[in-house]
Formats: sequence, C-alpha cells, structure tokens
Amino acid sequence: MSRIVEIARGEIGTTESPRNSNKTKYGKWFGFDGVAWCGMFVSWCYYQAGQPLGNIGFSKGFAGCQTAVKYFKTQKKITKSPIAGDIVFFDWNKDGRYDHTGIFVRWIIQGVTFETIEGNTSSTNQSNGGNVELRSDRKASNAIFVHI
Repeated sequence: MSRIVEIARGEIGTTESPRNSNKTKYGKWFGFDGVAWCGMFVSWCYYQAGQPLGNIGFSKGFAGCQTAVKYFKTQKKITKSPIAGDIVFFDWNKDGRYDHTGIFVRWIIQGVTFETIEGNTSSTNQSNGGNVELRSDRKASNAIFVHI
C-alpha cells in the first residue's frame, strides 16, 4: 500500500466542524478554511507523505478541480493505469467540468469500478458531504486519473 493511501486511510471518519461549515484541519493547514475541501485533503495527504504537490494554484497544492486538471494535463500526468495513491478527478455530469477529487486505492473491477478515499464526501452529497470516507462505488466512466 502506498504511503499516501496509508495517510488517507488514517483520516477516514474525520468530519468538518461544525457540520456543513467546510471547516477542517485540511483547510486550516492549506490557509483557505471554510470552502469546499476535497482538493485540500488530497494536497494534505501528499504533503504528509513527503510528496508535496507544489504550486497548483496555491503554494500547498490545489483547491479547485478545474485548475488542477488543467495543470496535470499540461504536465502530461493523466494515466489510464492508476496505482494506489494516484489522484482521481470526477466529472459527475460528464460535461467536461471536474467536480470532485480523491485518492485512488484499487480497482474492484479492472477498468470499470474502483475504490477511493475522499475528503468532503458522503452518500448524500458526493462533492460536498463533509466527511473523509472510503468509497467503493466509483466508476471509471466519469473519472480521470493522475500519476505524480
């Protein structure tokens, strides 16, 4: 298991406080607390693993999925063969706009469904749910993967 996945796994169960505030230790660390935090969670995990992402719109990584996807495409980091610890971006509506991000854990069905650890998700709100969760219901058809 990658160090990034180990760190993310240790965060499962973390929630924003107060509820529905987007206030988290990830936002505090990032310097941008109180806003949607899925990208800050990913950036924090990479930093904790000793692999800081660098400036992707912010000095500590990324907060916005659109900025990050554009950056990673420019850097030719998109892959169709993710490994544990890679970054995944989701386009829920398949409209070309990426709505959410997380950390790839493993394929459940190779090339079809996979498992992630995500910040700011829940079963009732995929992209702003307030929790760090292990998700085993993700589909490759609405995702792109980034290998750092």
